[in-house]
Amino acid sequence: MPDDTLIHDPDGGMPRLLEIMRRLRDPQTGCPWDIEQDFASIAPYTIEEAYEVADAIARSDWGELEGELGDLLLQTVYHTQMGAEAGLFTFESVVKAISDKMVARHPHVFGDASRDKSAQQQVADWEKIKAAERAEKAQTRTLDGVATGLPALTRAVKLQKRAARVGFDWPDTSHVIDKIVEEAGELVEARDKLSQTEVAEEFGDLLFVVANLARHLDIDPETALRGTNAKFMRRFGAVEDALAAIGKTPAESDLAEMDALWDQVKIAEKSA
Repeated sequence: MPDDTLIHDPDGGMPRLLEIMRRLRDPQTGCPWDIEQDFASIAPYTIEEAYEVADAIARSDWGELEGELGDLLLQTVYHTQMGAEAGLFTFESVVKAISDKMVARHPHVFGDASRDKSAQQQVADWEKIKAAERAEKAQTRTLDGVATGLPALTRAVKLQKRAARVGFDWPDTSHVIDKIVEEAGELVEARDKLSQTEVAEEFGDLLFVVANLARHLDIDPETALRGTNAKFMRRFGAVEDALAAIGKTPAESDLAEMDALWDQVKIAEKSA
């Protein structure tokens, strides 16, 4: 029988969590579901947990954030256990790699570089260091290394930032807005004349330029859209409540009635 002393030690810390994951993945005595997983099957859970961390932060729910950070940490432990089993890397090697990276990227903190510079200059220096790291990996093209698994709007902004560093950028927001108008017109034309595939392409072009406008306005489009999603849920919930007060459901209403209630909710929010 395995020794469960560490497993049940509430003060076991990181070694306890690593041992729990090792035991869960044990081919003979582990959990059948955990044993069957691989990097690809776990990746969606990793992304989901990261979003749940962001959600807890957005709601300022610090108690829930503690739990969500634990869930996210578990994802790292899961991947490193699978990496160790495959002889690719270990938890310790991952910790060493990120520690080395942080030291290398902060010479003004851990080295002899000067701290007497602006935050903007520090960002520029950070980008130079990252560019050198990409060059070592033979990622020599401007857009190399932008992760394909990022949310599409976030990746669009990162691609645009990379291109802007080499001068491929509009000088101000007026040009971006003109391009949005142009892309919207092309989308309308595609809707009336082209295939669904071509319509989707034009729609993607429009979203890409809208993301560019967000970048020029120093707005994170993912954060902005999450805020609008929350606002929509809040306002539609208020419409449902107003309908319920008169004994109706949305299915028993119509667009005109719900739209009028929506406008009332907007006015009430703005006057609050």
